[in-house]
Amino acid sequence: MSESNTKTFSREDIRKLKGRTDWDRLQAEGDYEGPQEFEVDWTSARIVTPEPKQMVSIRLDPDVLAFFRSHGKGYQTRINAVLRAYMEARRAD
Repeated sequence: MSESNTKTFSREDIRKLKGRTDWDRLQAEGDYEGPQEFEVDWTSARIVTPEPKQMVSIRLDPDVLAFFRSHGKGYQTRINAVLRAYMEARRAD
């Protein structure tokens, strides 16, 4: 993105803009019909149902837990992703 197209807004500016969407104009425009960026082949698509997670009890250092929690909702999923990355890296060895 070029800097000439970059706009900076303060939190106050954003609050003023909230709720100012011109829904009538957007509805009148309809769906985007411009050129597609790339061709999508859906013939080989498949639905993947994730395996259910197994509930476990794990002891973590308080600062490790605080770090993951500080990044908001989904911290357990992020912990799982870090553990998975470690597992896959070790399998590659």
